Amino acid sequence: MRKTNIGIIGTGAISGIYIQNCYRLHNLQLTRMADIIPERPVAKVEEIKAKYNTEWKHQGEPKLPVACPVADLLADPEIDIVLNLTFPKAHLEVALQALNAGKHTYHEKPFGLSRDEGKKILDLAKKKNLRVGCAPDTFLGAGLQTCRKIIDDGWIGKPIGAVAFMTCPGHESWHPDPEFYYQIGGGPVFDMAPYYLTAMIHLMGPVKKVSGSARATYPTRTITSSKKYGTVIPVETPTHVASTLEFANGAIGTMLMSFDVHAANLPRIEIFGTEGSLSVPDPNTFGGEIKVKVGRGEWTAMPYSHAYKENYRGLGLSDMASGIAHNRPHRASGELAYHVLDIMQACLETATAGRTMTIESTTDRPAPFPLAMRDGEVD
Repeated sequence: MRKTNIGIIGTGAISGIYIQNCYRLHNLQLTRMADIIPERPVAKVEEIKAKYNTEWKHQGEPKLPVACPVADLLADPEIDIVLNLTFPKAHLEVALQALNAGKHTYHEKPFGLSRDEGKKILDLAKKKNLRVGCAPDTFLGAGLQTCRKIIDDGWIGKPIGAVAFMTCPGHESWHPDPEFYYQIGGGPVFDMAPYYLTAMIHLMGPVKKVSGSARATYPTRTITSSKKYGTVIPVETPTHVASTLEFANGAIGTMLMSFDVHAANLPRIEIFGTEGSLSVPDPNTFGGEIKVKVGRGEWTAMPYSHAYKENYRGLGLSDMASGIAHNRPHRASGELAYHVLDIMQACLETATAGRTMTIESTTDRPAPFPLAMRDGEVD
């Protein structure tokens, strides 16, 4: 089996888990890495060598990627997919560069900072006859795949409602470079709602209407992580956003995304059906506890029906590579990511406009993974 050659642009904090999983997912071969800071990919190559000398010995002699400038990576005819792990503000520029270089592209969430950015990526990919994919791919993990099977098998009847909550006090206490979380294109909606919206679309289908309210509770934030301790940064985007989502299937959802909450006892996601309820694990993970309550019975913990309960970020990339190789749709698609982007922008726009907004985009529910797969496989 020919492996799909991957070139990574952006080797910051999130790249570590993607690099690791390029060596765990059987159809991927990490070939090149580039970054605006040249020292970063060089250091990552050394980290890979160290892992091969310790925990990865069983994989044999390493085929190491080459650290190189971005231009060299894009010019390499062997690169099949560019994995774009840059900051959100650079997602559009790097995606367009990759597509213009004739490469398929898969990037970290969000898909773009606006609908216009998302459309530019999709339009160019269509013109070039290339694939686009986007995180999150956590919905492909054991937790959310099991939840999908529970719903599809009719355990809770027809879904009629859902709640989704992501509450925390913000990221400036731990992230080394938290500024972008408080800029346009950041905030709890663009940072965390992709996980929650993708999960709910995977479970219940697309959204057709949105309304909401929003505020920025604090005008500035003070960084307390060690690298930039004491730095005061402005808040340029809403940090507490409450939205109502009307799904195409008639279900009504409530979603709260906040960087202003110090503590809460709220579920991550719950789906309510005509015959019961489903407690969904944290959509920012691949596993997690799943509980079902049917009728007037008790809550029951459910075992996983699918593989991938550990952190396999890059699973959507692997599925995309397989989709290209076997001429089938991939699950973490650009169309799904664009629909999520459309909804997120509507969550903020309706808060300003004070009205309900109809979502113009739509998407199919991604196909569930097969039951018999093992970790490392996508077919």
